[in-house]
Amino acid sequence: MSHHPIRTLVVGLCALAATAAPATPALALAVPTGGQPTPHTAGRALQAQTIADLTTTMQGEAYAHAVYGLFAAEADRQGLPAVARLFRTTAQTELNEHLHEAATLLGVVGGNAANLRQAINGETYEHEVMYRRFADQARQDGDLEAAKLFSEIAADEGRHRDAFRTALAAVTTGHGTVPAPLKADVVSVPSGLPKVKAARTKANLDTAMHGEALAHAKYMLFAAHARQSGHPALARLWEGTAETELREHLAGEAVLAGLVRSTKENLSKAITGERHEATTLYPGFAEQATAAGDTAAARFFRDTAADEARHGAAFQKALDQLG
Repeated sequence: MSHHPIRTLVVGLCALAATAAPATPALALAVPTGGQPTPHTAGRALQAQTIADLTTTMQGEAYAHAVYGLFAAEADRQGLPAVARLFRTTAQTELNEHLHEAATLLGVVGGNAANLRQAINGETYEHEVMYRRFADQARQDGDLEAAKLFSEIAADEGRHRDAFRTALAAVTTGHGTVPAPLKADVVSVPSGLPKVKAARTKANLDTAMHGEALAHAKYMLFAAHARQSGHPALARLWEGTAETELREHLAGEAVLAGLVRSTKENLSKAITGERHEATTLYPGFAEQATAAGDTAAARFFRDTAADEARHGAAFQKALDQLG
């Protein structure tokens, strides 16, 4: 899928720069640890451009996973189970293989306390700044339904921040308990046209959806680390919050954005995105990583480009079969 500007939950990644294959089960992959880019050559960390390109990769793959899940649900509604399976299988590859491998190279996941602090920073920005600004702008532009949704999500993100703060105190002091996650109010996303009119609102919905997709993906990584390190309650908090980000926040935004269309249109959109990644985006990233001496990252980008070419071909075949 195509890549877009992202919310500040990616600040933790950007700060590091200072400057259809079968899906693999998520927990079968090594959970990345650290908080600094993982060295792939003795004594040398990733170069800044490679870090930026891997960060872009995480953003795009998280969004692809989310969107393909919505496209799969629409294919099911249209009585196209084979297409639905193709979208779901591809979605899992994007999340459990491509995004996880990029995260491993970056060393995205730190200790439980560091992960909580990173999430607190992101949720605070969304609660206090981003979603409030989006709501104000939507009201100014007459998109009152979007303004209401943005305001509701801002409040949710404040509650997420508070839960993470409580969890951080429990993790760092050994006293108190990690709170249970809020229950997600799952939103169905049928096909339809946008329900907003202003270009600014549409752009803000796009930014928000990309951010919610990345939050979901990162929180699932953090959950795996929490579970592996003997903190099941913290893992449940991460997983429940991730569910809200994906199935409530992103889904509600997708309805307003008119993200899902007919399965033919969804396949065409997917084909365009996958071909761009296969022929332009990831080959370019591979060249840059090679020039920087980041050989492991270059190999990852080349392998991912090949995967995306297969995804594009599979989507094209499915579209051709629909006639």
